[in-house]
Amino acid sequence: MTMLADDLTAAAVLAAMPCFPVPPHGTSPAIEALRAARAGHGLAIGADGMMLILRRPWLALDVPVTPPISAYLPYGSIGTPRADLRCGLIPRGHIEEILDNFRASLPNEQGAFILWNETTRAFAVHFPDIDQATPTRLVYRPPILQPDWHVICDIHSHGAGPAFFSATDDSDDAHATKISLVFGRFGHPDGPSMAARLCAGGMFLALPQSPFAGDRHAT
Repeated sequence: MTMLADDLTAAAVLAAMPCFPVPPHGTSPAIEALRAARAGHGLAIGADGMMLILRRPWLALDVPVTPPISAYLPYGSIGTPRADLRCGLIPRGHIEEILDNFRASLPNEQGAFILWNETTRAFAVHFPDIDQATPTRLVYRPPILQPDWHVICDIHSHGAGPAFFSATDDSDDAHATKISLVFGRFGHPDGPSMAARLCAGGMFLALPQSPFAGDRHAT
């Protein structure tokens, strides 16, 4: 078999993010193995574009990353996009607990995480150590995860201000796989507002639906 790179470090990088052509007929064992994996990521190239296939114990994501390729490729289709929570929907009570904590922290901003245990399939709320909290600035530490635990949601508040993702948020989220949420406008008659996105593969993606049980849509 021809090696893709003669440098060991480069070969390891390419192996960590493999790229597979989609066969025009039948299936690809390599692509199917990636889709069935507990964790991993790679690219599938088809006649209709390129798709990122990303798997985490809690997430199954297939998302196109290019439009259809104009050049002729004797390949099959990359398939249908998907974004499924393998962990299931998060109990609504957890986000209510977090919002109560955020209200109690006003006028300062506050942070929280929602974790998930791969073995017990239990969710848990984690309030982080805060290094600095003011009405316009928040510095907090991510949790040190014990075995089998995963960060599902990274959440912070903007107090009475609007919910949006700042340049600092973009930098913090750039290399993570997680759901990122910002809540703002606490004290508004219509209740707090929320900004939400899925961070994966260096991309910020819209949530196709709310990750919380009992909600119909992400906002």
